[in-house]
Amino acid sequence: MKKELKDTIVVELGQKLKEYPHFYLVDIAGLNAEQTSDLRRKCFKNEIKMVVVKNTLLHKAFEASDVDFEPLYDSLKGSTAVMFANTANVPAKLLKEYAKEGVPALKAAYAEEGFFVGADKLSELVAIKSKNELIADVVTLLQSPIKTVVSGLNAGGKIHGLLDAIAERNK
Repeated sequence: MKKELKDTIVVELGQKLKEYPHFYLVDIAGLNAEQTSDLRRKCFKNEIKMVVVKNTLLHKAFEASDVDFEPLYDSLKGSTAVMFANTANVPAKLLKEYAKEGVPALKAAYAEEGFFVGADKLSELVAIKSKNELIADVVTLLQSPIKTVVSGLNAGGKIHGLLDAIAERNK
């Protein structure tokens, strides 16, 4: 491979590291062509950008980045694919589907500005909630007291009785 091509690849990887806030390093050794195509289709469907890279070029892109990716350097062995995503837990959920087969296997991940090294971190990554999921949880929590008041009024309750019930609950 020519040096110019390598430099271009390193720059492109650096741009992807800036563009996507989360990425996973995955070992895809052992997948045949059909399985690899199936994985790529699932990645595309889940808005994950999967790129197979040379470890040395990815290492150079890490070094050129503003973020210190040193905890991931030891994971750059063997064949590596990088799964770039805008939502932290989507690649983890996809990899969990393959957990029984063991391929592809998680090597490491950078999600929510944290490092997760090792295949045993997959369950932690699946449990990470996306921004939209957190917003939905907060909205649900905020709506809960309002729903109680509205349901009490709709049930034919009077405001005075409802206020007394709330006052008793807060004691």
